[in-house]
This record gives sequence, C-alpha cells and structure tokens, in this order.
Amino acid sequence: MTDTIRTAAVGDMHVPRGGHAGLQPAFNAAAASADVLVIAGDITDYGLPEEARIVASALAPVKIPVIAVLGNHDFESGHQAEVTKILVDAGVMVLDGDAQEVAGVGFAGVKGFAGGFGPRALAPWGKESIKNFVHEAVNEALKLESALARLRTPHRVAIMHYAPILGTVQGEPLEIYPFLGSSRLEDPLNRYPASAVFHGHAHRGSLEGRTREGSPVHNVAMPLLVQAFPGRPPIRIIELTVALPAAVA
Repeated sequence: MTDTIRTAAVGDMHVPRGGHAGLQPAFNAAAASADVLVIAGDITDYGLPEEARIVASALAPVKIPVIAVLGNHDFESGHQAEVTKILVDAGVMVLDGDAQEVAGVGFAGVKGFAGGFGPRALAPWGKESIKNFVHEAVNEALKLESALARLRTPHRVAIMHYAPILGTVQGEPLEIYPFLGSSRLEDPLNRYPASAVFHGHAHRGSLEGRTREGSPVHNVAMPLLVQAFPGRPPIRIIELTVALPAAVA
C-alpha cells in the first residue's frame, strides 16, 4: 500500500516587527492542504527575537509538522540562537546540518551560502578573507552531505536558503548571481539525489530547475510565489508517494 505525502514550502517571509499580512493565510493554507510545512529561511526581517515571536504565534494553529532552516536575514542582528530557540519552542524543527524523518520522508537542511556557480564559482585563492568566504560555502555543503547521508528513507528532501543551481536564480540581475547561491551545494545532491530540493533567497529567480543528476529544485521565495501565482496563497505543494507498512494479520 502507498500513501501521498504533501509538502508545502515557502521561504523569504521577512516578517518584520509590525507583522506580515500574508503570513497567517499562507500558514493556514499549508495546514489545510499539506502534511508537512517547510520554511526555507529568511523567516524574519532583521533576525530579531520579537519578529520570531510573531512567526511562532502565527504557527500556533498549525497542527502539521514544521521544518525550517535559517536564512541570511535571520543572522542579521546576531540573535540567531534566540530566534532558533523561539521557533523550536513553538514546535518547529530547525535544521542546521541535521536530518529528520517525518511521515516516512527524510528531510536534510542547511542555510547554505554564496559563491557562484560552475567554473565561475569563487575559488579559495589569495587573501585570507576570500578563503574564509569560500570555506563557508564548503562547510555548508559538507553539512548538507552529512545530513543526506544519514537518511535511509526512500525519499530525501533537501532544504536550504541559498540556491544550489544556476537554473533557479535566472531572472535575477546577472551581477548578483554569485551572491544568491553556490554550486558547491549541488555536489551533495548529485551524490545523494533528492526527491525535492527547496530554497529561497532569489526573489526574482525561476520557480524550477534540476541538478545535474536530475533532482528537482524548487525556488519557494515568497515574493516569487506571489508574482507567479497571483490570488493564491504563496506556498508551493509537492506530493511524494511513500509505502505504508504492511498490515498485521
């Protein structure tokens, strides 16, 4: 027997201290239509605890599992540990190189980092500051690979904030491509293919792309979803089919 697991995903909500009018409708739609909610970073606007508390309050009526990663905005004020604790206390599974199984589907999550794509990606050469920048991307990729490798589920879902491929940032100004993601994040996905990959950060990018090995990548930045699907809740729902345990006679 099989069952269909529906994952609703959104990122880049950038919830400010004054609240976000689209937040509750998006969460309500996810709770009504999906089995799991994924949040792909930039949950808050300035990474402030009071912003995280608004998100936690909006999640209170949501009774499905919620899995999230942080984004660059969530680090802005240096309170990322407190932001994480507020979300965790609200029942959110915040992943940072961690793996989590929910409803027979394995989820692996990291923030990710920038650096560019393919042969034009920034190399760890020259000044120490450049090397440190590149090593940040390498470390995030290693964390993602470790999390994916721990999953033994038929379906793997990868969550990150930065883009792992060029395809889903296309539509953004060319000048900022290197700051929107890193193909170093794609390498683990080619070794451990995923049934779905969710990211945000590229507000004017493209909705979909694929890794070199064929894993589907979905850009779920809320501004992009609002533009692409006017009049609909800004969430993306992906369905995965999982096997159910055999009935005991």
